Amino acid sequence: MDTGKRDARRRKYLSLGAGELVAAAVFAAAALFFVTPRLPQVQDRAALWSALVPLLVVLMAAGLYWLLARTWVERVAMPRGVAITYSVLRIAFPVLLTVGLVGVVTWWPNNVGVGVLFTAVWVFGAVEYANYFVVRLAYPVSQWFTAGGERRTPRLVTDMRSSRHS
Repeated sequence: MDTGKRDARRRKYLSLGAGELVAAAVFAAAALFFVTPRLPQVQDRAALWSALVPLLVVLMAAGLYWLLARTWVERVAMPRGVAITYSVLRIAFPVLLTVGLVGVVTWWPNNVGVGVLFTAVWVFGAVEYANYFVVRLAYPVSQWFTAGGERRTPRLVTDMRSSRHS
C-alpha cells in the first residue's frame, strides 16, 4: 500500500466531505434565516422546504460518505453495512425527490420567480443525486470538456460494488 497515495486521497475525501456538509449547512441557514422570513405565505414556505429537504439530505449523505470513505480508501473495500445503507438510500432518494417535487407543485408560490427558484433548488438536489448514484457529473474545471462526456461511474457506486465482491 502506497501511504503517500492513501494520505492524498484521504485529504481529498476530507475536503469533499466537509465541503458537502458545509454546503448543506449554508443552504439550510440561508433558507431558515434569510429566505423563510421573507415568505409571507405558508404555502411558499412549504414549497421552499419541499424543494430544499431532498437537496439537504443528499448533500449530508454525500458528505458522510466521503468522510467514512477515508477509513477504507486504498486499504479495504467499503464495509458491507455502509454499502447496504447507501444501497437503500439509492432507492429512497428518488422517492424523496418525487415527494419534494409534488410539494413544490402543490404549494407553488404566487410569485412565479420564487417558484422557478424553488424548482432550481429541487433540480440541484436531483443533479446531486445523479452525480452520486447514476453517473459522475462533477469534475474539476480543467476536465469539464474532456471527462464530462465519458459517463463515468460515481465513486460511491464503485465502492458499493466493490463491497459486494470482497
